[in-house]
Amino acid sequence: MWTIIGIVSLILGAIGTVLPILPTTPFVILAAFAFGKSIPRVQRWLEESRAFGPAIKDWNANGAIAPKHKAMALTVMFLVLIASVILQFSVTIILVQAACIGLAAAFILSRPNGTEQ
Repeated sequence: MWTIIGIVSLILGAIGTVLPILPTTPFVILAAFAFGKSIPRVQRWLEESRAFGPAIKDWNANGAIAPKHKAMALTVMFLVLIASVILQFSVTIILVQAACIGLAAAFILSRPNGTEQ
């Protein structure tokens, strides 16, 4: 089961590298955790990768998110909310989105700054 979670998370993270509304880093962190439970060799590979290693290490060490990743996440969340308003979604949907985005933004901003540049 952990292997399946790791594979699905890694695939979603890979899709997120080209699809801006899907976050890459949380899925890669989840994949590393899941692979740590099932295939430690893959976890080490992710942790040592130049692309994902620093974010995984920051998260594992301090629950930290690098400022540039915070900025990207907050920007995308804001743009999604603006797009919903422009597309004239119902007020109920926009309010639910705003509440969810607000909670997610509060969580992101509450995390310490990571070291990744």
